[in-house]
Order: sequence, then structure tokens, then C-alpha cells
Amino acid sequence: MLHYAAVFLVIALIAAVFGFGGIAAGAASIAKVLFFIFLIGFVVSLVLGLFRRA
Repeated sequence: MLHYAAVFLVIALIAAVFGFGGIAAGAASIAKVLFFIFLIGFVVSLVLGLFRRA
């Protein structure tokens, strides 16, 4: 999932360089959402892993 967030971030940067503001904003928002979903999943799996060891 982090890979997809990075891909959308690159798409947003390329679109912003070429002046496509709407596409850049859309891709940036998708990248932000995917990054936060990845971050929440990482924290949940980290906490669950710590509880399983104990």
C-alpha cells in the first residue's frame, strides 16, 4: 500500500510540473489517504505484535 501512495505522489508531482492542477490535487489527496491507511495499519499490526509476544 505504501508503494501505491508513492506512485500517486509521483503522479501528483509530475502533473504539477506540467500544470495540471486538478489532476495533481486529486493524485495528492489519494496519496495522502493511502499513506494514512498504511500508517494506521502499521501501528495496529505493531501493537498486535507486541501483545502477542507478551
